[in-house]
Amino acid sequence: MPIYEYRCKKCNHIFEEIQNIGEGSENLTCPVCNEPQPEKILSCCNSIGGSNSPSFDSAPASPSCGSGGFS
Repeated sequence: MPIYEYRCKKCNHIFEEIQNIGEGSENLTCPVCNEPQPEKILSCCNSIGGSNSPSFDSAPASPSCGSGGFS
Protein backbone atom coordinates (compact mmCIF):
# COMPACT_ATOMS: atom_id res chain seq x y z
CA MET A 1 0.00 0.00 0.00
CA PRO A 2 1.30 3.48 -0.82
CA ILE A 3 2.05 6.17 1.75
CA TYR A 4 0.34 9.51 1.12
CA GLU A 5 1.26 12.84 2.63
CA TYR A 6 -1.45 15.21 3.89
CA ARG A 7 -1.56 18.79 5.20
CA CYS A 8 -4.18 20.06 7.62
CA LYS A 9 -6.09 23.04 6.24
CA LYS A 10 -6.49 24.50 9.73
CA CYS A 11 -3.12 24.09 11.52
CA ASN A 12 -0.86 23.21 8.52
CA HIS A 13 0.40 20.03 10.23
CA ILE A 14 1.88 17.60 7.68
CA PHE A 15 1.45 13.87 8.27
CA GLU A 16 1.56 10.57 6.39
CA GLU A 17 -1.11 7.90 5.96
CA ILE A 18 -0.87 4.40 4.50
CA GLN A 19 -3.89 3.98 2.23
CA ASN A 20 -5.21 1.94 -0.65
CA ILE A 21 -4.70 3.42 -4.11
CA GLY A 22 -7.55 5.80 -4.91
CA GLU A 23 -8.64 6.21 -1.29
CA GLY A 24 -9.32 9.85 -0.43
CA SER A 25 -9.19 12.02 2.67
CA GLU A 26 -12.94 11.84 3.43
CA ASN A 27 -12.39 9.68 6.52
CA LEU A 28 -9.17 11.33 7.74
CA THR A 29 -8.69 13.92 10.47
CA CYS A 30 -5.60 15.86 11.50
CA PRO A 31 -3.81 14.05 14.36
CA VAL A 32 -3.03 17.42 16.00
CA CYS A 33 -6.27 19.45 15.84
CA ASN A 34 -8.80 16.86 14.55
CA GLU A 35 -9.81 19.02 11.56
CA PRO A 36 -11.55 16.75 8.99
CA GLN A 37 -10.52 16.20 5.38
CA PRO A 38 -6.89 17.32 5.12
CA GLU A 39 -5.50 18.08 1.65
CA LYS A 40 -3.32 15.53 -0.12
CA ILE A 41 0.05 17.02 -1.02
CA LEU A 42 2.77 15.94 -3.43
CA SER A 43 5.59 14.34 -1.49
CA CYS A 44 9.16 14.95 -2.63
CA CYS A 45 10.26 11.64 -1.10
CA ASN A 46 9.02 8.46 -2.72
CA SER A 47 8.30 5.48 -0.48
CA ILE A 48 10.08 2.96 -2.72
CA GLY A 49 13.61 4.29 -2.96
CA GLY A 50 13.83 6.82 -0.17
CA SER A 51 14.74 10.48 -0.28
CA ASN A 52 18.00 9.98 -2.22
CA SER A 53 16.38 8.23 -5.17
CA PRO A 54 15.57 10.18 -8.32
CA SER A 55 11.96 11.29 -8.56
CA PHE A 56 9.72 11.09 -11.62
CA ASP A 57 8.33 14.57 -11.02
CA SER A 58 9.98 17.96 -10.94
CA ALA A 59 8.40 19.26 -7.74
CA PRO A 60 10.71 21.26 -5.49
CA ALA A 61 11.67 19.80 -2.12
CA SER A 62 9.25 20.62 0.68
CA PRO A 63 10.29 21.40 4.27
CA SER A 64 8.86 18.04 5.39
CA CYS A 65 11.66 16.23 3.54
CA GLY A 66 14.53 17.81 5.46
CA SER A 67 17.37 19.17 3.39
CA GLY A 68 16.41 16.90 0.42
CA GLY A 69 16.43 18.07 -3.15
CA PHE A 70 18.43 16.85 -6.10
CA SER A 71 21.54 18.25 -7.71
